[in-house]
Amino acid sequence: MALVIISPCLDIKDGICTTSCPVDCIYEGERMFYIHPTECIECGMCETICPVDAIRYDDEVPQGEEEFAALNDTVFRGVDGALNEPGGWKKGQKPLSDPQKLKSLTDK
Repeated sequence: MALVIISPCLDIKDGICTTSCPVDCIYEGERMFYIHPTECIECGMCETICPVDAIRYDDEVPQGEEEFAALNDTVFRGVDGALNEPGGWKKGQKPLSDPQKLKSLTDK
């Protein structure tokens, strides 16, 4: 089970979740934040602090939000499909490129 970020984060990017993460597994993207699927230790700290209620365990994702859960994995995959292990996010790093599918979504 992993934590994922869903649509309420889209174009909000409050970022308070990154301050509570003990392993720096929440990465900034162009339009939202993403949780790395294997770096996350599933402590739930980010879920409790998210001001827009955008963080869920992947088995608790509401109906209609499955696409966003999948994007949390996609953003960390290379063109060959292998999972990239960036080693932890630091404030000031260049944002990750959002998956193409997210770039085509309009604001909710």
